[in-house]
Amino acid sequence: MTEELEQILSQLTQPDNAVIQQATAELKQAFKDPAIIPALCAVMSGSQNPQIRQSAAVMLRLRVKKHWKKIIPNDRERSAEFLSLHTVQHSLSQLCAVMVKHETPDHWPALLQLLNESTKSSNPNDRQVGLLLLNKVVESNPESFKPHYRQLLQLLATVLQDVNNPTALYYSILTLTAITAYSGTEEMNQMRSIIPSLIVALKHLIKANEDQASEAMEVFNELMESEVSIIVPHVADIVSFCLEVGSDTTLDDSLRVKALSCIAFLIKLKSKTVMKQKLLNPILQSIFPVLSAAPPPGEEDPEDEENDDGGEPANDNPKHCAAQIIDTMALHMPPEKLFQQLMPLTQACLTSGDPYQRKGGLMCLAVLAEGCADHIRTNMLSSVLQTVCQSLSDNNQVVRSAGLFALGQFSEHLQPDISKYCSELMPLLLGYLSSLNQAKVGHVTKAFYALENFMENLGTDIEPYLPTLMETMLSALNNADNLKIKELAVSAIGAIANAAKELLVPYFPPVIESLKGFLTTTTEEMRSLQTQSLDTLSVLARTIGKDVFSPLAAECVQLGLNLTDTIDDPDLRRCTYSLYSSVSTVSPECLTPHLVAITTVMMLALKSNEGITAHLEEDKTFVLLDDDDDDDHEEEKDVSDFLEDDSETDVHDVAGFSVENAYIDEKEDACDALGEIAFNTGTAFQPFLESSFQQVYEMRDFPHDDVRRAAFGALGQFCQAQHKVWKENPTEANHQALHKLLDVVLPCFLAAIKTELERHVVMGILETMNGVVKSCQGEVFKNPERLKEISYAIRDVLKKKTACQDSGGDDADDDEQQAEYDAMLLEFAGEGIPLVASSVPADSFAPFLNDLLPLIMSKAKSSCTVADRSFSVGTIGEILQALVSVSGGRGLAGRLSNRLLPVLVAGVRDSDPEVRNNSVFGLGSLAEAAGPIIVSYPSNICLCRIESDLRVIDNLCAALCRMIMSNVDAVPLEQVVPALVAHLPLKEDMEENKTVFKCLAMVYTHTPALVQHTPTRPLLISTFFCFFIETAQNTLVMLIKEFAQHHSADFHTAVTSLPGEQQAKLSAAISAS
Repeated sequence: MTEELEQILSQLTQPDNAVIQQATAELKQAFKDPAIIPALCAVMSGSQNPQIRQSAAVMLRLRVKKHWKKIIPNDRERSAEFLSLHTVQHSLSQLCAVMVKHETPDHWPALLQLLNESTKSSNPNDRQVGLLLLNKVVESNPESFKPHYRQLLQLLATVLQDVNNPTALYYSILTLTAITAYSGTEEMNQMRSIIPSLIVALKHLIKANEDQASEAMEVFNELMESEVSIIVPHVADIVSFCLEVGSDTTLDDSLRVKALSCIAFLIKLKSKTVMKQKLLNPILQSIFPVLSAAPPPGEEDPEDEENDDGGEPANDNPKHCAAQIIDTMALHMPPEKLFQQLMPLTQACLTSGDPYQRKGGLMCLAVLAEGCADHIRTNMLSSVLQTVCQSLSDNNQVVRSAGLFALGQFSEHLQPDISKYCSELMPLLLGYLSSLNQAKVGHVTKAFYALENFMENLGTDIEPYLPTLMETMLSALNNADNLKIKELAVSAIGAIANAAKELLVPYFPPVIESLKGFLTTTTEEMRSLQTQSLDTLSVLARTIGKDVFSPLAAECVQLGLNLTDTIDDPDLRRCTYSLYSSVSTVSPECLTPHLVAITTVMMLALKSNEGITAHLEEDKTFVLLDDDDDDDHEEEKDVSDFLEDDSETDVHDVAGFSVENAYIDEKEDACDALGEIAFNTGTAFQPFLESSFQQVYEMRDFPHDDVRRAAFGALGQFCQAQHKVWKENPTEANHQALHKLLDVVLPCFLAAIKTELERHVVMGILETMNGVVKSCQGEVFKNPERLKEISYAIRDVLKKKTACQDSGGDDADDDEQQAEYDAMLLEFAGEGIPLVASSVPADSFAPFLNDLLPLIMSKAKSSCTVADRSFSVGTIGEILQALVSVSGGRGLAGRLSNRLLPVLVAGVRDSDPEVRNNSVFGLGSLAEAAGPIIVSYPSNICLCRIESDLRVIDNLCAALCRMIMSNVDAVPLEQVVPALVAHLPLKEDMEENKTVFKCLAMVYTHTPALVQHTPTRPLLISTFFCFFIETAQNTLVMLIKEFAQHHSADFHTAVTSLPGEQQAKLSAAISAS
């Protein structure tokens, strides 16, 4: 059969379709002959034609892969005998890899012998082939070689010394990468000792083959991800090597990107080690020249190229990676330490005569905004904002573009402080936008980015600019020729709506009229504008007001369903999910008839593998030849055969997977939408809750972190939705359904908090868990273990014992300085403490609170950051406030008072108004919770006289009121009440009005004369009126009637100062009582 098979394979190489078709038919027939495997082996070893040998090797591998169980033992051994042939190295090594999936190395001594002999051969070519074979079989089944790891590491350590054989180095490093994830503690020391040789080997491999070196450098990422402690002793050497490669402009960009990305990943995982080994300055000194380098003559940086559509340019370049390193530093290092070394370099760039240096300085400021927001807001906002604004008048567009990007980043991350500069920035941005050449779409896009981000958070401060803004945007919608300009205007209207809310109502009809034409288009060129129009429509649904939008709700739902029925586009589907969510907030009943269709399409999106591309190692030219060779015996295959074969065929030759971002975004938005719709539609969603829950639950392990975070968020909303249904319809079935959900979701949250590696996912889980505790309260703790489990989870985060936190090992003495995002994670955990405290009896929570309080109080030290101090005293105040309303709360607060009082009193004297504000709130809450405790009231009255911050004064008033209500007989009312009334009405913290007037009503009942004869009586009456209009409390009605009767002149003055509508409401309430 050998000669016949070789003849067939020869015909397949002919340039004649008829000959090839005939040969294919003959080959299919030949594959049904049991002798096909010996024949393929014979052709591999005996043919003089290398192309035919290669074809035979590929076919043999496919045959072995698909039909291993049917191959008789003799033929298995016969196949193995040919693995020492070097003429078809790659195909045979892949064949061997397939066989290793079925036969472990220990059951295949011939393979081990071959590997041993070839990898130690004195012939360099033999060693290369042996290492190729070793790499393929180990990558195929790494765990099966685990008993041989120590020998393998010894071999790899030796080969890495052979720096003159780059191919051997390449395969050795790939093998090391393959086993890293499976190595255990017993291999740690061996792997650590290899690192210096590994760095040297990579340097030589770079000189020989940059593509192979780029692939081989993946070993660092694998080491860091699997067991970062292996590289910690060698961090300085690895950083030095990566900086050397990343800075070398003679090397290929992909290799430089790989090196710089390694540094960013290392900083993310081990920022404290990087700082401790004094590597921060060397890294900055190396990457700033990369960040501020001019492009080659005649070229532009990708982000400065004028794209026709203004779309995002590719950013996988060294300059982007340099910025990413600084971004990662900002997110993972204490800003005080980072800025000390970073700002001199940044300042030098900003004052340079070279426009690319100035651009580099602005890019640096931009990427610092997210991770170091508190530091910038507190210490340098005015100066950096002035620098960025000045850059918008730079004579070079490259610099102006960078300035716009920086301003957009500031606007996004430096809220609310940056909005205070509205009167300076809005005219600047509007003027800049109006001066632009609309043909330069790329630059116009950057200007819109800055404007949108700044407008979105202005609130009512946007009102003076609304006419100009809306005239500009509506004009662009109706008159612009470029679709991208229309898209930018539509997006900007969404940002305006987020700020203006009901103020946008006069512009709503023309906006909707313009959007209608974009929403129903079916042309591909309009797709991006269509999806943006859907996004903006969703924003309008949430912001314009229920009365205005509700008439459109049903039409919007039908629009979404029609679009997903007719257009297959993940971005468009994602936008319809957001639209359904938004409609559910204003008119949930419009979704009810369509929930089957809506949930079906979302769950299909979660299940779908669409958008996942498998990258194959080689062309599958011959797959069809082997696909149906057993047609006559199909019945012999059972289900397990099909599953095994299919799975193997799908996965074996895949070198990697890539997923399009649009499909990831779709899954994320589907999770978000399902959770919100379930909550807002309530009982109507019940038939879909279980199936939706099961599908979202599967997403908690999805590879992409944003999808995981959204999935956890949706799981929490499902719990809250079921709780709401139970409260509205308190049946036993609904109660059991709630606890069934809680018993799955909460353990899932607690496990993920401990093991999840991405910090922002853990923040999301903590926030969601806090929401579940706040909504469900005592139901969460019906399981007797739950209180302990949640308390311990909070404790672990506060102690930095979770997987996403860089505990820093022996760096713990540096605990007071930390990255802002690390502090933010602690805040999410801390916010859970008062929520738990308000949900369970105080005596049950007391042992856990005693463990948690020291962790919170330690952040109140004067050496801590303002954010930490504010968090500490604020959390203490919220805990005390929670104890007011729970069983045993007063006793626990009393027992804690001696520990907490000094912390709060010190906070009242803090230099920062936010810390003082939270401390004052805490003192008032302590008085309210604990009852009669020793507090110096006169000193607090004096504080009112010296305090200048209006919000702090409001909280001082509220604190005094809480003290009065807690123990009215112990307070010198004659001193306190006049001082209190003198600072009314409240100016900023209007939420405390309820506390103030509840107190004054009580004082009036206790000592009427104090309230009636206060010198500021007209002001007090007016203030009472303002609060009454909002609440219409009976006690206030009685008090107001007393004023009307006994102080008619003051009463009349106050009444006439009110608007007519409020006068009428007041008169009606008094008459009715």
